[in-house]
Amino acid sequence: MTVTIYIPKDSGALALGAEKVAAAIGEELARRRLGARIVRTGSRGLYWLEPMIEVMTDKGRIAYGPVKPSDVRSLFDAGFLRGDQHRLWLGKPEKIPFLARQTRLTFARCGVIDPLSIDDYTTHGGLAGLKRAVSMPPSYIVDKVTESGLRGRGGAGFPTGIKWKTVMEAVDDRKYIVCNADEGDSATFADRMIMEGDPFVLIEGMAIAGIAVGATKGFIYIRSEYPHAVATMTAAIEIARHAGILGVSVLGSPNAFDIEVRVGAGAYVCGEETSLLNSLEGKRGVVRAKPPLPAIKGLFGKPTVVNNVISLASVPVILDKGAKFYKEFGVGRSRGTIPIQIAGNVRHGGLFETAFGMTLGEIVEGVGGGTASGRPVKAVQVGGPLGAYFPPSLFDTPFDYEAFAAKDGLIGHAGITVFDDTADLLKQARFAFEFCAIESCGKCTPCRIGSIRGVETIDRIGAGIEPEKNLALVADLCNTMKFGSLCALGGFTPYPVMSAINHFPQDFAAKPKLEAAE
Repeated sequence: MTVTIYIPKDSGALALGAEKVAAAIGEELARRRLGARIVRTGSRGLYWLEPMIEVMTDKGRIAYGPVKPSDVRSLFDAGFLRGDQHRLWLGKPEKIPFLARQTRLTFARCGVIDPLSIDDYTTHGGLAGLKRAVSMPPSYIVDKVTESGLRGRGGAGFPTGIKWKTVMEAVDDRKYIVCNADEGDSATFADRMIMEGDPFVLIEGMAIAGIAVGATKGFIYIRSEYPHAVATMTAAIEIARHAGILGVSVLGSPNAFDIEVRVGAGAYVCGEETSLLNSLEGKRGVVRAKPPLPAIKGLFGKPTVVNNVISLASVPVILDKGAKFYKEFGVGRSRGTIPIQIAGNVRHGGLFETAFGMTLGEIVEGVGGGTASGRPVKAVQVGGPLGAYFPPSLFDTPFDYEAFAAKDGLIGHAGITVFDDTADLLKQARFAFEFCAIESCGKCTPCRIGSIRGVETIDRIGAGIEPEKNLALVADLCNTMKFGSLCALGGFTPYPVMSAINHFPQDFAAKPKLEAAE
């Protein structure tokens, strides 16, 4: 029997040396004249163990990691092709505590299959949702997505079914599905992992959306910083066309649907849906005033569904397993699973898919293992650069949309950045304003001017110049930006700034000057 070796080619694993490890394993197989099949997969998301190599044995898949090229010879000597012990031996991947605690629905195939193999995809449950969708009335599909409680996984958490229903009921000669893959938040990599590790699930989700709302064309807008995702998605779309998943007849049905990849030019603001639509149309990426909503007048003035990668990739399991099955996971109005991305100063950084409801403390300390530096956790930022900073006193907060909103926070794209007690939250507040100033599209005054004035005011506080007066000025400025900005870039910048001021006031106090040495 030919042994199969699984080596990740996901960007995160490549950054950690996976390509060199793959080359070393290939050379060692040739040197020892051993036959083996090498399959390049996505990553399972355990980035502190990458490159994590797996081998199929008579005991199942056995993992080893993190593997360096210099480890390869000793792995062969130890009999890793049989799954034998070695200092890098991890056992069965699904038994690794980080994976064992997860509920993998959207990411069930990531790191397991060959991303560009339709056979692998269908063997592991792929296309089951689309096969059901082509035989359903569009309204039934929309009802099931609505019933599941699926909400947008990219920002505000808007109910997906309501958005789809609006586009379905709109009357026009053409409609579109737009996938927002402009993943620009710090500590976020879930979209990239799906596109590089299981691209057909996104294609399937978009095709189901198209059938549901009457759209025949879809676009995936991917940020230019993701060349591997662009290449994988482009190849997967071509394969899907040849397999009859996309084209004039989706899986032999009367429904037509096709997808095109478009690459963004690196503007953070194009993660906002109307800026993204402008960019897709070949215009400058600036925010549009709403209304009209994109669901009514979106891409090229036509009714358009704009969803995040994870929102669309979550749809196939809902159609396959049922809305009730999906809705059983989660708490309150936050249903299903959420791919939490753990990063920053943390011991176990990676992707952790779980049902909504775990506390922030469980995620940071129990799953993430605390700080990589070994120092106490000082703050955790949830939701990217526009997310609030939460201190350990708020670690009892359940991971769900309403619980975070009640404490002036937001889940956003579910990226978590951990900081230890050496972090200066005044500098982080300044960074939020500076980030907004650099990335602003410039269309609205509160964002364009307010962010620059914010940097200047924070600098005055840091210099000890009228701190109370300037703190009050920052609060007033944030209030103007929150309620006066056209989009979330200016509107959400107050979250990191005000949370830093409110939860870490000591970092904004006047610093005592050191007396000159005698």
